[in-house]
Amino acid sequence: MTNILELKNFSKSYPGFSIKDVSFTLPKGYICGFVGQNGAGKTTILKSILGFTRPDSGTIELACCAEEIGVVMEAPMYVDEWTVAEVEMNLSPFYPAWDCVAFARYLEQFALDRKKKIKALSRGMKMKIQLAVALSHGAKLLILDEPTSGLDPLARDEVCDLLREFVLDESRSVLFSSHITSDLEKTADYINFLIDGTIVYAGTKDALLEKYVRVAGGLGALSAEQKRCIIGYREHGTGFEGMCERAHLRILPQTLLAEAIALDDIFICMNKGAKLHE
Repeated sequence: MTNILELKNFSKSYPGFSIKDVSFTLPKGYICGFVGQNGAGKTTILKSILGFTRPDSGTIELACCAEEIGVVMEAPMYVDEWTVAEVEMNLSPFYPAWDCVAFARYLEQFALDRKKKIKALSRGMKMKIQLAVALSHGAKLLILDEPTSGLDPLARDEVCDLLREFVLDESRSVLFSSHITSDLEKTADYINFLIDGTIVYAGTKDALLEKYVRVAGGLGALSAEQKRCIIGYREHGTGFEGMCERAHLRILPQTLLAEAIALDDIFICMNKGAKLHE
């Protein structure tokens, strides 16, 4: 399996915050979801991959050139006074493989008016113009920072379909950050989870979902030792809930409810102080 992106021991420090020894790979032909709370360090890492900032230590290896990377950031790096048509006029000369037919098709698909100025676009429409650009110049790697933020559910589903279609060509890959875990469930093959500047899980989505289960039961059902197995333990009313590793079910009472867990619940439990390991 050939990787399009490799981070090895990436570290970056700011006053009061550090990203520490982050390592992960992204194989060609796959989609990787990059998740974590605001301020966890996701955007800093994405900007470093794009060359906007430099790590203090570690390496970033890309199996594609700058012209083969499509980018969608939370705020578009376009001039506010540009019209949608002027976005193409100003950006297309930088991309040898620019496809004006594809760009026109995406404008129509996204209902983007060529005459409208960037400053007049809604948040969702600004995401769509960036996606139109990213998908119109022969990119091998898409790097997307919250690409479905500001979109309604139908538009989000449309974007997820586009990403899945993009990687049907197995030379292409996608790395995207998102707070919308339902989008990750639909699209991601891999998950990288970042807490306070540290990767706490890097692996396949299926392995993550298989490793953990949601558990619930009545108060007093667990001994102190058993309670330590529950990640994100929370009491409510007459009972408790949380998650645990599937392998730990054997030491918990068989009367507990144990069921499949969604990504959203895994991330909530992770952010309650749990540290997961591959």
